[in-house]
Amino acid sequence: MDAILLQILNGLDKGSAYALIALGLTLIFGTLGVVNFAHGALFMIGAFCAVTLQRLFSLSYEVVDETQTDFLGNPLKVQVPYVEGWFGESAGATLIDWSVPLAIIVTIPIMMLVGWIMERGLIKHFYKRPHADQILVTFGLAIVLQEFVRYFFGANPIQTPAPSDYQGTVQLTQAIAYPVWRLIYFFFSAFVIAGVFAFLQFTTFGMVVRAGMADRETVGILGIDIDKRFTLMFGIAAAVAGLAGVMYTPILSPNYHMGMDFLVLSFVVVVVGGMGSLPGAVAAGFLLGILQSFASMNEVKSLIPGIDQVIIYLVAIVILLTRPRGLMGRKGVMED
Repeated sequence: MDAILLQILNGLDKGSAYALIALGLTLIFGTLGVVNFAHGALFMIGAFCAVTLQRLFSLSYEVVDETQTDFLGNPLKVQVPYVEGWFGESAGATLIDWSVPLAIIVTIPIMMLVGWIMERGLIKHFYKRPHADQILVTFGLAIVLQEFVRYFFGANPIQTPAPSDYQGTVQLTQAIAYPVWRLIYFFFSAFVIAGVFAFLQFTTFGMVVRAGMADRETVGILGIDIDKRFTLMFGIAAAVAGLAGVMYTPILSPNYHMGMDFLVLSFVVVVVGGMGSLPGAVAAGFLLGILQSFASMNEVKSLIPGIDQVIIYLVAIVILLTRPRGLMGRKGVMED
């Protein structure tokens, strides 16, 4: 039972990232009808927002510390972070330690701006183009963005630790000690997902967006500027992907190709859940995350070597053969 519980927890951890990215992908497809292969790059940009904030907080200046001396008895020169000089040693150290959670504050407006620029500057020109054209142009944009990140941050992964209070483990059972930050990531993902659904379900803006997703022309005839709302939804989808990236940095050290690694899996999640179905994207994200976790067990890999690398694709094939629209796909979506 402990082994099963551990794999379920690992699956929820992976599934949280898949579900958040897939949710943003589905929001964009459901509102704009665009297959956005640059969405994984938004996940990556969010992660590097956390990296950038941590580096900004760690910028330092040199001072002479009279309390420390070298072997000749001369006072040592030490590096003091600017935030410690401005806010005091204790407050400055806390800011540096909590740079990942604090990055959420700056990531939301940054990602919404990035999403707005992408939608207005490029993607709006491909609304009525074939999906193949959309995939090609957004995939090319993703490559440009990841090379841009590699130029400024390098090709090596960058360690971005969680706050020191949350770097340990919590004893869930007598045999299972689970990393605290992974549990935090799951609950954070659940909160964001619930927030997106509540926004769409219980606000007037969300009601108009849902109506526009169902019948864009009729909403436009009623005198509602649905295009502006859809552009904002693109920004919200970008922010969701960015937040997923920010909070994932302590789990996976950010690197320039992490967005592409998650994009392929998340797009499979979207297809399995059903193109355009928000509940389907979330359900498929957690389902495939748990299946992948169980497939990574040594007992399973000893029976079927490499199964952990292909289990998601095998499940996708089976589901699409039996349910061509995915788990919760709607009739007519991507069937023209």
